[in-house]
Amino acid sequence: MKFLSYLLAYRRFLLIVLTLLLLLPLPLIIKTKEAECAYTLFVVAILWLAEPMPLAVSALLPAVMFPLFGIMESKQVASAYFKDFHLLLIGVICLATSIEKWNLHKRMALRMVMLVGVNPAWLVLGFMVSCAFLSMWLSNTSAAAMVMPIVEAVAQQITKAETEADALEMSCSNGSINPTLELDENIGECECSDCKEKEKQVNGYDNDVASTVCTIEKEYEKEKEQQNLPPAEAGRKNKEDKYNGIFKVMCLCVAYSATIGGLTTITGTSTNLIFAEHFNTRYPACQCINFGSWFILSIPIAVIILLFSWIWLQWIFLGFDFKNMLKCGKKKTAREEASAQVIQKEYKKLGPISYPEIVTLVLFILMTLLWFTRDPGFIPGWSSLFSKYKGYATDSTTALVIGLLFFIIPAKTLTRTSNGENTVFGYTPLITWKEFQSCMPWEIAILVGGGFALADGCEVSKLSEWVASKLTPLGSLPLWLVILISCLIVTSVTELASNPATITIFLPILSPLAEAIHVNPLFILIPATLCTSFAFLLPVANPANAIVFSYGHLTVMDMVKAGLGINIIGVAVVMLAVMTWIVPMFDLYTYPSWALNIPSTNSTGL
Repeated sequence: MKFLSYLLAYRRFLLIVLTLLLLLPLPLIIKTKEAECAYTLFVVAILWLAEPMPLAVSALLPAVMFPLFGIMESKQVASAYFKDFHLLLIGVICLATSIEKWNLHKRMALRMVMLVGVNPAWLVLGFMVSCAFLSMWLSNTSAAAMVMPIVEAVAQQITKAETEADALEMSCSNGSINPTLELDENIGECECSDCKEKEKQVNGYDNDVASTVCTIEKEYEKEKEQQNLPPAEAGRKNKEDKYNGIFKVMCLCVAYSATIGGLTTITGTSTNLIFAEHFNTRYPACQCINFGSWFILSIPIAVIILLFSWIWLQWIFLGFDFKNMLKCGKKKTAREEASAQVIQKEYKKLGPISYPEIVTLVLFILMTLLWFTRDPGFIPGWSSLFSKYKGYATDSTTALVIGLLFFIIPAKTLTRTSNGENTVFGYTPLITWKEFQSCMPWEIAILVGGGFALADGCEVSKLSEWVASKLTPLGSLPLWLVILISCLIVTSVTELASNPATITIFLPILSPLAEAIHVNPLFILIPATLCTSFAFLLPVANPANAIVFSYGHLTVMDMVKAGLGINIIGVAVVMLAVMTWIVPMFDLYTYPSWALNIPSTNSTGL
């Protein structure tokens, strides 16, 4: 038993050592550059999938192995670790840092929910739209972490209000009214100090969520006993199931919408950024993938998946009552009154919009407009003003220009006192370097650099050409089946491995596959990239899932049950998109001149 306990304690160390040793015969027996590059690729891929050490540390292995194997010089490998992608990431993180610092994200999220209304189904949709919108510009993790405390407060108040309403109704039906249970218009206000303290904890986003839920449930049971009600186990269970369903739907809607929203922009998630950099590096002659083109192709996909996910979550946890869901103009229930009060109270806490929020919002809109208008395609963009240097300015140029302004524009303005004199503040920019560093995902930056280094090594060692020659027989399969298989594989792997690691592993494989069967690479790479984000099944599949799961309202089976349906919806919508409206955007049925021309006897039916 001691031996087994030692093995368990050192399992990560053993996995690293065994991976290096067991694969070592590959380069020792097959003494070619392709085998040496394959050894490096397999080692890094296994370490990324199993994660015995940090992903960024594993990503540094190509910088060690490639020079030792004589595949690439050290300075060549080093250049792969910092590319255009990293400049784009820096600019986007500057924007995200300012949005988070000045609470602009919270203002936008609450305003969107207030516009939607407090009908339970529409309230969930409001949270989904808010979280998805934030995720378009911020990381999925940040979006979920920002919206979840608001959802938690609303969910707690809904349960509390409905419990009081139920108790009042039962009291009236027994012919007596308990004044302490009367529900006035301001249902969230509590007269007793204990209730005020509980409300303070909820509105302040108390971290001890599990204990708060237990407290509410105990109070509910206590009130039932005070009313001398008969046992009625079935009725009580139905109530508990209803409350649990509300919690589950609200939690899952945040986790899933954070991921879905990230699909819509190049900067929305790291997998999109990795794809864009890989594609532009491998096919520099193609200037078709930019912020605008990606947004146009992906926004319908995200909207359709979001709507179907909303319907799916309502159906499996609360039952899909279409008539009740679309009701409007009717008297609000206790649940709706509580929801409205919490949301309005949270919005009032923010106060009037501040100067830093206005500047951040202006810069955010400016960055978005510059991204869309750089090269829209149907009209000349602002990049045409620099026609002498065509292709020099990219989306990262825009991001970096706006990002630098956050370090220049002061965070405070001169204010006048009652005497008419200006009050002078010390100069402080909108964000500081320390704040930027705390938000910058350095692990992702190094991980992506490692992926680029692996891709360069595969090209230099001719491993990609060897893989392409072996994949040529797949050309006999129908094209839709090749795409579907690719989507299903990456969707399955990304449930167990991180999204960036998954896309980094598969891009160097799928690109040669497309070239080998003489198909436009975008036909396979776009759906595979989108499906890499579909990590909905498990709490460990992505950080947004983990954040929501940590609140204690969900079980693993809840997430599996809901996530499986959304995975199917996602893959189906992506397949529909890539076979319909994406085709004319990039002329996908034509093998492009910018792709590598590999002789092929492709019989894929296009």
